[in-house]
Amino acid sequence: MKIMLIATAVIALSATSVFAQETKPAANPDGDTPAVATPSEQNATAPVEGANSFTEGQAKDRIVEAGYADVTDLKLDDKGVWQAKATKDGKSVMVSLDYQGNIVAK
Repeated sequence: MKIMLIATAVIALSATSVFAQETKPAANPDGDTPAVATPSEQNATAPVEGANSFTEGQAKDRIVEAGYADVTDLKLDDKGVWQAKATKDGKSVMVSLDYQGNIVAK
């Protein structure tokens, strides 16, 4: 009986090691859009809809760091994009910040 249990355990372990050797899918070869925008790079289709992890404070800080002042009425819309009123170069603008960090003024 003991030998039967040991044999069963060996077979079960060898079967799971075969599954563990499956290869994972390769990364997207066309993934040239950055997951997070940088000051020098921005997604051309911004603002991008998606689950936004920026807190309100982080969103405001990021907008200010991009050169905007007087950021008010900051709200996360139903598409996952932060929307706010701000000023830049003395002009009042609407600003959007998406989950990638892209900032777009309207």
